[in-house]
Amino acid sequence: MSDDDVLTIHGPRDAPTALVLDSPHSGRRMPADFGAACSEAELRDGEDCFIDELYAEAAASGVPLLAAQFPRTYIDPNRHAADIDPELLAEPWPEPLVPSGKAVLGKALVWRTLDDGRPIYARRLGVAEVRRRIERCHRPYHQALVALLDAAHARHGVVWHLNCHSMNPVAGVMGEGGAGATRADIVLGDRDGTTCSPAFTAFVREVLEGWGLQVKVNDPYKGVELVRAYSDPAAGRHSLQLEINKRLYMDAAGLQRHAGFALLRERLGLLVQRVAARFTPGPRHG
Repeated sequence: MSDDDVLTIHGPRDAPTALVLDSPHSGRRMPADFGAACSEAELRDGEDCFIDELYAEAAASGVPLLAAQFPRTYIDPNRHAADIDPELLAEPWPEPLVPSGKAVLGKALVWRTLDDGRPIYARRLGVAEVRRRIERCHRPYHQALVALLDAAHARHGVVWHLNCHSMNPVAGVMGEGGAGATRADIVLGDRDGTTCSPAFTAFVREVLEGWGLQVKVNDPYKGVELVRAYSDPAAGRHSLQLEINKRLYMDAAGLQRHAGFALLRERLGLLVQRVAARFTPGPRHG
């Protein structure tokens, strides 16, 4: 895989605002060594379809957007590198594990099942195979995000991170919230108030609800590794996960945008502009 197959950074890298966006699950460039038993369309079950495109106006307005190009069903950037599912491996993982609890859903670092419970592989994976995926995809993504966050923090003394996702309208068999659970329009996740200032969550919620959208906080998504690992509100590092219901902008069954896509893209552009204006401090001196 080339670098272009791993990640793309849209917009500037020099932190003109204190806001950074990332889309870890919108990639759909299937690696040649995937070796899955599912079709490409089925492997897109876990994809946050078009999320990078929905935030494209934000990048054009001067806010950096990091986007993974590989599919999350291949390896999930929103997991710790040691969040290994032992049931997927043909041999024991030789190092200590850092489980998130997602393995029970088949959605640890490397997914074992689709959202409806179907197995992704007709085989077990080797340790060396998983390690190659970590080195080629997972590690570079995290390094790129850290570089963007550090640049913004160095320039402004604070960084506000929006971790951008989408969710299926209704939970599948292996989905959060239980099979058949319907999702709100938007779910914000700050890990029960630990990953960002309450004012950040409240402001984003207020803007979205002002457009008539139903917004829930930490229900059922609280945020996982990318908001946990790089947030430290006391040090001016704030991370918030933002999940968008796919019904707002696409036909999930057909993997196609619908008429709501353009309006949502416009609104997300406005949201990012308002957040950047509200939370970017004035010039630093000294």
